[in-house]
Amino acid sequence: MDKILIKGGSTLSGCIQISGAKNAALPLMAASLLTDDPLVLNNLPHLADISTMANLLTHHGANISMAGEAGDGAHTGRSLRLKASKITNTTAPYELVRRMRASILVLGPLLARTGEARVSLPGGCAIGARPVDLHLKGLSQLGVKIQMEEGYVTASAPHGLKGTKITFPIVSVGATENLLMAACLANGETVLTNVAREPEVGDLAECLVKMGAKIDGIGTDTLVVRGQRTLSGTEHIVVPDRIEAGTYAMAAALTGGDIILKGPRMELLQAVLDKLVEAGVSVQKTESGIRVKRNGKLKGVDVMTEPFPGFPTDLQAQMTALMSIAEGAAMITESIFENRFMHIPELARMGANVTVHGASSLVRGVGELIGAPVMATDLRASASLVLAGLVAKGETTVNRVYHIDRGYERIEEKLAACGAHIERLDI
Repeated sequence: MDKILIKGGSTLSGCIQISGAKNAALPLMAASLLTDDPLVLNNLPHLADISTMANLLTHHGANISMAGEAGDGAHTGRSLRLKASKITNTTAPYELVRRMRASILVLGPLLARTGEARVSLPGGCAIGARPVDLHLKGLSQLGVKIQMEEGYVTASAPHGLKGTKITFPIVSVGATENLLMAACLANGETVLTNVAREPEVGDLAECLVKMGAKIDGIGTDTLVVRGQRTLSGTEHIVVPDRIEAGTYAMAAALTGGDIILKGPRMELLQAVLDKLVEAGVSVQKTESGIRVKRNGKLKGVDVMTEPFPGFPTDLQAQMTALMSIAEGAAMITESIFENRFMHIPELARMGANVTVHGASSLVRGVGELIGAPVMATDLRASASLVLAGLVAKGETTVNRVYHIDRGYERIEEKLAACGAHIERLDI
């Protein structure tokens, strides 16, 4: 099992190319099941979760091939061709689904295309229950019959999906994506209200429109979908990863560095950048992306995670690491997922002063962090430990880095190129 070894204390400077967003790429890949034509996705990140989804889609009958580098290479990145001419298997088995929660995203497309699906309840990071009931309730409103048996969702719509009005009781990115894809091939009009407005949802919707879907309201909290008999193939560039960009922006802030992030869209990161500026970090738009620089001391700022356009839950752990060396105190409140504070005991091993009160953590800044062996518990927690290691005195060893490989492409290489003393140890 690989480890990451970090010798802290380096000031980071240089450029980091931001990869395509994992959270956009996964539903886009699932959308390939909606058509028998090829779907070509550019700027696809090279991540464990992408490989898991590719294996799952292959199981369903999709033919997948790498199309090499697309466009100008560094910008549009890796290109993947997916063609599901025929769905050969409508079961998503536990052994494939258990590794990744996003596997549930094949449920809607399979039902829309074939009228049946049997999908194992998914796994992924241990950050709370994250139930799929919103997915299932919405699909049942579209006319799907659903049974739960032996850890599987068995669903059927022998007469096809029927458009209807669905209001989500709470905002859910995954449920929005699943029902949006299903509605594209439903009979009649589907109105989805209180939908997630995350950029990754918008990216999926824009790709579906290119495939022939009729969708109004993209970027708002209401999507109106007029179902089509079939969709066609297309080519699409995956939106840059705002979570990766936010993570490296915090790396620059933590180390007192000066980093240019190449590729991210500033408007998708505004809530994060606003908090960095409030904490004493300089943020400037450049021709190629965003420049992040820290000149003085960090100041403690309060943060509450919220659905987009608010502060993303996927940057909460990294923000905790940043605030651990800031002057004063910061209250960080998690409103999206329960149980997303598992990084805090590990940060405490490095000297961080953090107290959890229900859904909030109170972070009191300390003079310095001390390197220590730490254990990654989930994807974003692992990123926060790497960030802490960059600024800690001495050596930090991050164990279980397979978590980080699910969401960050070559993190040690990107940081090392900016002057970090970081390496992966194969053990």
